[in-house]
Amino acid sequence: MSSAGNPPLVRAVVVGVTGRMGQALMRAAPGFAQLMITGAIASPASLALGRDAGEVAGLGRTNLTVGSDLRRSLGEADVVLDFSSPAATRETLVACREAHKALLIGTTGFDAELGTALEAAAREIPLLVTANTSIGVAVLTELVRAAARALPSSFDIDVLELHHRLKLDAPSGTALTLGTAAAAARGIEGFGPGGASAAARNRARPEGEIRFASIRAGDLVGDHTVLFSGAGEQLSLTHRALDRAVFARGALQAALWLASQPAGRYGMSDFLGFKTNT
Repeated sequence: MSSAGNPPLVRAVVVGVTGRMGQALMRAAPGFAQLMITGAIASPASLALGRDAGEVAGLGRTNLTVGSDLRRSLGEADVVLDFSSPAATRETLVACREAHKALLIGTTGFDAELGTALEAAAREIPLLVTANTSIGVAVLTELVRAAARALPSSFDIDVLELHHRLKLDAPSGTALTLGTAAAAARGIEGFGPGGASAAARNRARPEGEIRFASIRAGDLVGDHTVLFSGAGEQLSLTHRALDRAVFARGALQAALWLASQPAGRYGMSDFLGFKTNT
């Protein structure tokens, strides 16, 4: 029970706790007085099972043991944060839907089948799905939308992204989100992440084509740039993440907000209160 005037405590479960983002969430959580991590979930094959989740994250002992039984952890949770893998996220979605728990998904690389399942689940639980939990990236997305709407269609749009060498999906989920925002603002139908193939590079670029470029190198946290290139001028909008903690802080802030929302499909723009009409 919270005392008068104080917001209620929000209990959260982290799925994918041994990954980069899972560990970052554990390290960032002590900075949120309203939040308590009550569950730390890893793969059944994880070598971290049975260990202290805080020690796994380099935080020190927290008396929270890494486990693999999500359904058991949901009994003591208000919201779940999933930063695992598409396969694991599918299981998380089913469990949260059955238990009627709010779910924030930061995993990327979904197939169409899982996308359909997300829409169905959002009719029953609060569901926030985002490729990037940085508040700065959410603002960047709105700036891209505004620029694409304001600039003439003769301006080419290119999305450039750089990530660490272990990131599997390319273009990144954030890059696709930025491209989708630009395409929607311009009214481009059937937008997809095809990018520029070898054949495309040998022909003139069609007006309105949005292209992507991806680099995987070193331990880059994440850079995203959207270039609007016209005749004699160029507008460049960039977000550069210098520390993975920015994603963790944004995710935890969004999770605190999500825990009190009604069932529905949300994004970071909803959390920040943007009113987008495209």
